[in-house]
Amino acid sequence: MPTVAIVGRPNVGKSALFNRLAGRKIAIVHDQPGVTRDRIAAPCTLTGHPCTLIDTGGIGATLDDGFGEQVAIEADIAMQTADLILFLVDAQEGLTSIDQALAQKLRKAKPPVLLVINKVDHDKHEGTFADFTSLGLPESVFVSAEHGRNFSELIDKMDETLEPLASEIEEVMEVAEAAGIKLAIIGKPNAGKSSLVNAILKDARTIVSAIPGTTRDAVDLPYSFAGEKFTLIDTAGLRPRGKRDNSVEVFSAIRSEKAIRRADLCVLVIDLAAGVSAQDRKIAQLILEEKKPCLIVLNKFDLFHPGAEYKDRVAEADEHVRRELFFLSYAPFVACSAKTGDSTEHVLKKALAIKKGAQDIPGTGKLNRILQTAFQKNPPPTDSSKSTRRLKLYYATTALNEKYSVIPVPTLVLFVNDKHLMKDSYEAYLTNQFRLSHPAPGIPVIFSTRSRTRREWEPPKKDQGH
Repeated sequence: MPTVAIVGRPNVGKSALFNRLAGRKIAIVHDQPGVTRDRIAAPCTLTGHPCTLIDTGGIGATLDDGFGEQVAIEADIAMQTADLILFLVDAQEGLTSIDQALAQKLRKAKPPVLLVINKVDHDKHEGTFADFTSLGLPESVFVSAEHGRNFSELIDKMDETLEPLASEIEEVMEVAEAAGIKLAIIGKPNAGKSSLVNAILKDARTIVSAIPGTTRDAVDLPYSFAGEKFTLIDTAGLRPRGKRDNSVEVFSAIRSEKAIRRADLCVLVIDLAAGVSAQDRKIAQLILEEKKPCLIVLNKFDLFHPGAEYKDRVAEADEHVRRELFFLSYAPFVACSAKTGDSTEHVLKKALAIKKGAQDIPGTGKLNRILQTAFQKNPPPTDSSKSTRRLKLYYATTALNEKYSVIPVPTLVLFVNDKHLMKDSYEAYLTNQFRLSHPAPGIPVIFSTRSRTRREWEPPKKDQGH
């Protein structure tokens, strides 16, 4: 979707505007300047054409602390990533030097810039409009983000810019359909993601550097292997939010997270020589939350216990990754060295194996037999808080989400007497039992438990006269 960036100095109402356009309270709204530390994104619910909103946070919160650099970073990242920039100013406080400095940068922007004069809560505030004409921006609109005043005009002006992009988006979607398997190469900085891509492509298509964070944008690279089309999405390294140095890193993280969402398979690259880190676990958790198929690549295997026997090193690597990423147990791993190219061909081979295994979706009959057997082998515990009631399974079926068309990820829909009786521990047990009959490595098991009465699942009674 097109991206709409909201920029401006602190306390002009960016978060309030963001929340109203998003249709829900996401960004923190506070009178204290600089409250928005991290950049956040959300879909816009008011425009006729879909777009993604990005709240960039306030620039120039401390004028004496790198103000010029802050202005440049905020303006540059908006100009590089946005299809439309909403430049927010405060009608009640009037024009400031920070507004002028930011406008000077934005006048050079390739995407269109819409000047949004905020906090026009009453007619008396409209008298300050003349001051902002000196900013030299051709398009402007006044609003009150807090009260929703004049938002219809703002939406109309946004749609004027977004409408021409609609046909371009359709073309991009058509290209995406023909892109084959989309692999998002993700991981923390300096784990060897770009080196892995280069080793797979056998070409220095991406920049490789020892400096963490070299890759700023997600780059799509088409590739064919074993008669199958792939698109490798090389992403920026994801670092903890508190360690993101500037706006460029934050936007890079946003793009990496978007790459995870649009990927068919996430390839989590881990620096095995350094071991699984807390940041690796956070990235793995994001993959789990998005319910994405996953393959773990243990990179720099040549530096992992180099003096030991190969099979002992593999066993040690297996034990390490399973212990540290126990919640991502469904993901198989490949141990390789992107630097030397050793075993990197197994990455795409394993991706194809994951795709093949995902096609074998159990039918309704088989699914019900698997789950009924699991219930009989180990009945659910009683719930003392609900008069010793016990979870009962009436029926189960599978549902497929269209967004998982290339590598299917079915949702197992369980119709039970009371969905609140399903405990996490018992769901984990059912997952393990399902895995025994349907391994599908790399594919998450997703349950959706729904309450029904027994009568709804009783078979129709036969006519006594026949």
